[in-house]
Amino acid sequence: MGDALNILHIISSLDDGGAEGTLYRLCTHDLDNTHVVVSLMDLGKYGPLLTQAGISVISLDMPRGRMNVAGLRRLWQCIRDRRPDVVQTWMYHSDLIGGVIARIAGCRHVFWGIRHTQLIPGESARATIWVARLCAKLSRIVPERIICCAETALEVHGALGYDRERMHIIANGYDVSRFAPNPVAARSVRAELGLAEGELLIGHVARYNPQKDHETLLVALAQLRKEERCPSCLLVGTGIDQNNPSLIARIEELGLTDRIHLLGRREDIPAIMNAIDVHVMSSSFGEAFPNVLAEAMACKTPCVATDVGDAAAILGDTGLIVPSREPIALARAIAQLLDEHGSTAWESRCAAARQRIATSFSIDAMVTAYDSAWRKTKPALSD
Repeated sequence: MGDALNILHIISSLDDGGAEGTLYRLCTHDLDNTHVVVSLMDLGKYGPLLTQAGISVISLDMPRGRMNVAGLRRLWQCIRDRRPDVVQTWMYHSDLIGGVIARIAGCRHVFWGIRHTQLIPGESARATIWVARLCAKLSRIVPERIICCAETALEVHGALGYDRERMHIIANGYDVSRFAPNPVAARSVRAELGLAEGELLIGHVARYNPQKDHETLLVALAQLRKEERCPSCLLVGTGIDQNNPSLIARIEELGLTDRIHLLGRREDIPAIMNAIDVHVMSSSFGEAFPNVLAEAMACKTPCVATDVGDAAAILGDTGLIVPSREPIALARAIAQLLDEHGSTAWESRCAAARQRIATSFSIDAMVTAYDSAWRKTKPALSD
């Protein structure tokens, strides 16, 4: 692909999240360029993983939600010292802080990353909405290009005032050798939970956050319980454990204690996706390109998802889409897929789900797209 580029990534944190996971996959699979990752906060989950993979990681240790002069100066100095060919930022705060500091430090080739869709007053953080609106005003000045992970993200931010001429879509990509059917891993997780042979199991992998809308899923399960057809359910993610009293209280209130397993944050997500029969995403807003759908599908696990972000485009005809915040519709869709379980139609659906990810959303396609976007700056990199 030509000479290696030096890419410096700036991200708010390296905690467990979709953007962080995509950054990790991009850096570890792009062998044609050199990558350095700067976290405005701490190393989180992905910092050590990136380091183990041979990627240089710098943590500025700024407090969550607050900038400080020392951190900003360290960021400026890092860019000045390393003189990257491209600065790639990830998400609103990094777009603003990283983009502006990079331009001040003399980097002309700044690429923003948008990985969000709706910003809803009263539900989205006020600071996030303010930063996004400020970025819209700066979008004609700071970034050379704005990379969106989803069509929905481009449309929403174009309407918000972002410069459409600079916007470009690169869909997330997935390693289908890691996320792949694995009956041994599936049996191991099921044995860990003490599940009976053949017991139907659904899963929901998401941190505890209002936009993930666990409430709608719980109410849908309560409806299925009334109909005496409620499957067991794994809830996986940061904040999804016995230390979350409000979640536990709601589960008890709905009479679901014996049907739900709270697993907290797990590192074995491919095994989780293999263990479940259906993955359910109940998010109500904010999603752009939900990674969990593609990860489940790559493991031959069909999905039910709410109609947020590019969920429908990811699923195609391999899963079911329902309106957000409608638990009865969600319950009907879960029941529909589980009723199909084990049939010839089910086997075809599972195979089609994996094929869709392998064909349309491969890690190689994502790496090639980023490399191509960055290299369009190449003639001016020596200026």
